[in-house]
Amino acid sequence: MSFRTLDDLDDVHGKRVLVREDLNVPMQDGHVSDDTRLRATLPTVTELADKGAIVLVLAHFGRPKVPSPDFSLSRIVRAYEDVLGRQVRYVDWEGDLDNVAMLQPGDIAVLENTRFFGGEEKNDPAVVERFARLGDIYVNDAFSAAHRAHASTEGLARVLPAYAGRAMQAELEALEKALGNPERPVAAVVGGAKVSTKLDVLKNLVGKVDHLIIGGGMANTFLAARGVNVGKSLAEHDLADTALEILDAADRANCTVHLPYDVVVAKEFAANPPSLRTCNVHEVAADEMILDVGPAAVEALADAIKNCRTLVWNGPLGAFETPPFDSATVALARTAAALTEEGSLVSVAGGGDTVAALNHAGVADDFTFVSTAGGAFLEWMEGKELPGVKALES
Repeated sequence: MSFRTLDDLDDVHGKRVLVREDLNVPMQDGHVSDDTRLRATLPTVTELADKGAIVLVLAHFGRPKVPSPDFSLSRIVRAYEDVLGRQVRYVDWEGDLDNVAMLQPGDIAVLENTRFFGGEEKNDPAVVERFARLGDIYVNDAFSAAHRAHASTEGLARVLPAYAGRAMQAELEALEKALGNPERPVAAVVGGAKVSTKLDVLKNLVGKVDHLIIGGGMANTFLAARGVNVGKSLAEHDLADTALEILDAADRANCTVHLPYDVVVAKEFAANPPSLRTCNVHEVAADEMILDVGPAAVEALADAIKNCRTLVWNGPLGAFETPPFDSATVALARTAAALTEEGSLVSVAGGGDTVAALNHAGVADDFTFVSTAGGAFLEWMEGKELPGVKALES
């Protein structure tokens, strides 16, 4: 896809630029407890401010039913100043035009929660107009909100000159390398608890990748569909027919599906349980549950990835939060990271659990790109069109 970026913006000095960012940060005891999303805005916001733009940051915060101080973006201004290293002003929706008119070139202001307008999430033209009157240019830098056709994510791009910010640009370029126009062969790791939450992902990927690695509780559903007794393991037995349909579709598309053939099992789900053992997938006892992929299977998966040029990863291979059921995820993630560092693999990962797992493995910084977006990344993997991205196409 082709879209305009900040490189296509000419002189912005004195122009009011509405920048949609993701400032929906976690709070604890009234303070920002994780400033990752704030830091992600730095390249776009500082570049525009340094060029003399009047930067007006649009964002939502939580899911307020009605305007409330608990959901006011004024709460994050001090933390945002610390991250940016410069003054950040706060503009309430009362008297917003007058307050914006007082801003000078190079100033940065955070506008109040966009969701304080009931029509924001409905993409109400009146709300779009209310936002648009404040700015001359629109920049969308929030990929994590791009799967929503809201006034601040899609509507504004239809009425103002629209551009992708630096974070959005990096995300879209990485995703294009991963599935849009990837170097082949392509492998995808899809893990997590339930097949039902990723049916569309799996159906889309079998037609796009050469190797599909299925892990987590999802793998148990596929194993059970093939007649394997998975004991007390988490599995969606009612989706057996769907699992078989996905496997048939993969065969028709010449996509190799990798399911574990040795597994780590236990009779109880707890850290380092006494009943822990590794066995062939056909040797799982009726009172045991599969909690991770076994070492032999991980070694085979590593060999498969070594023969690939591109890797897309969403979801852990086992119950990685509880040791030792993090072993497979950590081992395969470190293999992917090493291949990326040596330049033989483009690795793109995304989703909350995935980011946590890669951080746990100590390799998040070694992947080509790690997306912090949840729903948007998943919908992209499903092959769906993202309204906030579509609106930026040039």
